[in-house]
Amino acid sequence: MQSASDQPPEHDYPDHWEADVVLRDGGTARIRPITAEDADRLVSFYEQVSDESKYYRFFAPYPRLSAKDVHRFTHHDFVDRVGLAATVGGEFIATVRYDRINDRGLPASAPADEAEVAFLVQDAHQGRGVASALLEHIAAVARERDIRRFAAEVLPANTKMIKVFTDAGYTQKRSFEDGSVRLHLDLEPTDRSLAVQRAREQRAEARSVQRLLTPRSVAVVGAGRAPGGVGRTVLRNLLGAGFTGRVYAVNAALAENDGPVAFDGVPAHPSVAAIGEPVDLAIVAVPAERVPEVVADCGEHGVQGLVVLSAGYAESGAEGRERQRQLVRQARSYGMRIIGPNAFGIINTAADVRLNASLAPQMPAAGRIGLFTQSGAIGIALLAGLHRRGAGLSSFISAGNRADVSGNDFLQHWYDDPGTDVVLLYLESIGNPRKFTRLARRTAAVKPVVVVKGARHSGSAPPGHRVPVTRIPHATVSALLRQAGVIRVDTVTELVDAGLLLAAQPLPAGPRVAILGNSESLGLLTYDACLTEGLRPLRPLDLTTAAEPADFRDALVAALADETSDAVVVNAIPWVGENGATEFGDGEVLAASLREAVASAQAPTKPVVVVHVEMGGLAEALAVATSTRPPTPGRGAAPAGPRPAGLPTEPGAGPAGPPAVSGSSAVSGPPAVSGSGGEPAGLRPGPRAGGSGPSGPGALGTTPPEAAAATAPGAGAAAGAPASVSVPVPPAAIPSYPAAERAVRALAEAVRYGQWRRQAAEPGRVPEYEDIDEPGAAALIERVLGGDDADPRGVTLDTAQTGELLARYGIAVLPTLPAPTPDAAVAAAGRLGYPVALKTTAPHLRHRPDLGGVRLDLASEEQLRTAYAELTEVLGKPEELQPVVQAMVPRGVDTVVRSAIDPAVGAVLSFGLAGAASELLGDTAHRLVPATDRDVAELVRSLRTAPLLFGWRGSAPVDTPALEEVLLRVSRLVDDHPEVVAVSLEPVVVAPRGLSVLGATVRLAPPPPRTDLGPRSLPSY
Repeated sequence: MQSASDQPPEHDYPDHWEADVVLRDGGTARIRPITAEDADRLVSFYEQVSDESKYYRFFAPYPRLSAKDVHRFTHHDFVDRVGLAATVGGEFIATVRYDRINDRGLPASAPADEAEVAFLVQDAHQGRGVASALLEHIAAVARERDIRRFAAEVLPANTKMIKVFTDAGYTQKRSFEDGSVRLHLDLEPTDRSLAVQRAREQRAEARSVQRLLTPRSVAVVGAGRAPGGVGRTVLRNLLGAGFTGRVYAVNAALAENDGPVAFDGVPAHPSVAAIGEPVDLAIVAVPAERVPEVVADCGEHGVQGLVVLSAGYAESGAEGRERQRQLVRQARSYGMRIIGPNAFGIINTAADVRLNASLAPQMPAAGRIGLFTQSGAIGIALLAGLHRRGAGLSSFISAGNRADVSGNDFLQHWYDDPGTDVVLLYLESIGNPRKFTRLARRTAAVKPVVVVKGARHSGSAPPGHRVPVTRIPHATVSALLRQAGVIRVDTVTELVDAGLLLAAQPLPAGPRVAILGNSESLGLLTYDACLTEGLRPLRPLDLTTAAEPADFRDALVAALADETSDAVVVNAIPWVGENGATEFGDGEVLAASLREAVASAQAPTKPVVVVHVEMGGLAEALAVATSTRPPTPGRGAAPAGPRPAGLPTEPGAGPAGPPAVSGSSAVSGPPAVSGSGGEPAGLRPGPRAGGSGPSGPGALGTTPPEAAAATAPGAGAAAGAPASVSVPVPPAAIPSYPAAERAVRALAEAVRYGQWRRQAAEPGRVPEYEDIDEPGAAALIERVLGGDDADPRGVTLDTAQTGELLARYGIAVLPTLPAPTPDAAVAAAGRLGYPVALKTTAPHLRHRPDLGGVRLDLASEEQLRTAYAELTEVLGKPEELQPVVQAMVPRGVDTVVRSAIDPAVGAVLSFGLAGAASELLGDTAHRLVPATDRDVAELVRSLRTAPLLFGWRGSAPVDTPALEEVLLRVSRLVDDHPEVVAVSLEPVVVAPRGLSVLGATVRLAPPPPRTDLGPRSLPSY
């Protein structure tokens, strides 16, 4: 008879437990179930574990595994006995297993809900966060198998393992028994465990990006012998940018016995293996069919990341898609991350790195804007546009097919990157919308995130990247992004416009705009543009065409000191003298006067923008590519190239570009002046919560509290990086625009973002309602979905079930009685009491009062019978109309409350006014679930027709608090029970006092997977 541990597996291999994870140091590992085929891997793994680690695992010297041990640790039933392994390069680096036990600690089966868990991590991989990742995954497996608690026995000296358990965030108990620490963990996720998981995710993914952006050595694989070609172009760009690390060229056509070979002065080798030195980053520029051998060569010799420029992948069809999948699997198996394939490349302008591993021929000036694009062509255009307008970058990424590293990863990096103050994203799809929204909301709380989304109407996705297809319209996606604090723009021009303002100016404290200039007409255009964008412009100040630069300076100084405005727009047109020459020196003199005015402000808290007409000299003078801030400690504030005008060029520096001040904290955009207390005047889009002003704690551009460790002296800088140097503080950054509409639109985005930031400092709450019966609702849902006749695709609840479920959440639905005949209608009215309403419920007439399918205020049997006859005579037979009778309710405004699960963005709460006009105009507002009290208040007020709720044209205001409560209750229902995939309350009649829900439908279905709540993992291929 076989013992429990000797029985063969009872369940199929659970391939959905396989996952790729990012570890603490930025490398990757694969987590998968252990099977009987892993015996040799397990033995090899165990041989590489130190005697001390073996002792900690088995509480005694245990030099080798017996054949029985190997069998036990590799044969699982995947229910009561489960083992997972973390692998790199196909070999085990760590294992974890659980065995279900009963209350006496003996092997058991369900319904026992406790399991004993044990880990073993190879010494060379300890400290990489492997055990923490394995704990998340084994806990998720256990919950799937109805195990609710883990028990673990740990020696007191094994402090690392104790810390893994205690830091996980689960509810736990600890005791000391027989010389060991006994831990019990409740596996139900808690707010703390989720916060711990997401903090670890952020650190790991940010580190994986940092490894790509800050390599100490780079190999260009595919550099040709002759100049030209992609490989040699990247090699030339690396050298031209002045990369501070080591550079190697790799060309497979070279032979080992060729002797020393150099391309552009760089040592060339036939393979990465032949280099004989560590290589951190490989730029792959070989034909797609040769990429697998390059990946293997890199992986086997410790390369940390790949930038794959090669084409011929998912963009080329089905064969290319499969090739792309294999590329990702192969790279991850070695612990490497990939940018691309079909990528344009990456750039890091930090002075201690100066990496241009891209096809961009010119290194952008150093600045504080982080730029991510999914398109090489758009990336080229944005680089050119930002450079032309004097803006510098901290880093740039054009990810191509985005098979692995995505915009989410770079949001994780930029969130606490002290060298980035503004994030610009060009996206054609969002691979993990829930995660993107979460990361964008967190990042937007400390620095602006500006997004332009391509393919808004075609719904296309990056080639070969599996992304959920959204069913909600583009306007809804925009509204949800704005809820997360994202600045959503429509064009790449607007992306640059907004980015320039946010990178160079403080956030406005409100919507009041002062307008001044030497053109009355241009002032009026600016005034009108402000009104269009929802701003509050003051009367324009006309300086007349005779105004000189000194007049502009004095007027701007006064406007900055005026407490009745929050921002200033300066309009300028050429002033031509009698001899036909401009009096302003083609703009340079005026630019200097405006900078002087900004510099004179004691506390520069107002943004200033310039609108110029046919004054290219002014635009160029304001767009001189100099930095906006002195170097920031913690980002390797070494002199950055190109060097600022007037400073000598260091030997070996790259080709001169637009002048820029050293230090990665510099924005090589319009010039800036330092503010009070040594803080610069630019780059402070508003204080954070708790901040006292632009230079106070938490001001944008300072380090967020969560990033304190990352900004310690020396963090992120290469060893031996030169110390910062003192450079002259350049004049103030003032963005300029060739049209009033563009300047005002960018300013309006800054106003809205500033308002969001102030509100985010005091976030709303999800109220608790004592009358909500969550267990009762869950039981009803389980009863409906668990029935023998339940449709696996879902079911729409009948009227009684809908009313019962909504009542569990405090939402009362007005009774509706069927009226298949006139006599039945009269009987129903008798039960409900007059006056009543008679309605048709046929699908083609439902919620269409404009078609005449509703009769109201029927006060007697005679009126009811007459109305019944009219309906059936005009619209059809009773069996077609499906008439019903309802009691009359107080008159008010008819509204619609809905919630639905979208595959791309999750649960969405929607609100609008009922009626064809609202539907025709698309006047519906949306918020993500769970919605807070602040969210629903904004939801109600964001409609264009919202004035109808607040006493428009003398009507009585309705009970919006009652309406907001219903919205919050629907949000709670959908959030508490993911099986509720759709809810519709229509109409909801909101009266001056109270409201009435006249109709409701609810649809249930098995809940869709929540990828954002499971253990950490990379998108699967």
